[in-house]
Amino acid sequence: QVQLVESGGGLVQAGGSLRLSCAASGSIFSINFMGWYRQAPGKQRELVARITSGGRLRYADSVKGRFTISRDNAKNTVYLEMNSLKPQDTAIYYCNAHIETYTVVSESYWGQGTQVTVSS
Repeated sequence: QVQLVESGGGLVQAGGSLRLSCAASGSIFSINFMGWYRQAPGKQRELVARITSGGRLRYADSVKGRFTISRDNAKNTVYLEMNSLKPQDTAIYYCNAHIETYTVVSESYWGQGTQVTVSS
């Protein structure tokens, strides 16, 4: 079994910062993509940022220059440093990882989500 456990959400004023963490655990053989998605009320889930095992990055245009994704492969953990937060960043943030276990070639896993609220 694989689990993704997120932490670091909360309430912050506009212009502030938050750091999200997501740790993967279980019978993990390797992790390819790790990333963050978000879903605001009434909107579809969207990609925020993604990083491959080799360090290739992808960001949504709306967060470029403000958010930084990183990962610690030894800890199977991905981070999202969020700076200059705006009210429109308010959403539930979900961790996602494409994981190969000892029994499954590759599968997408999701965390439970963590609320980020930015007040104006």
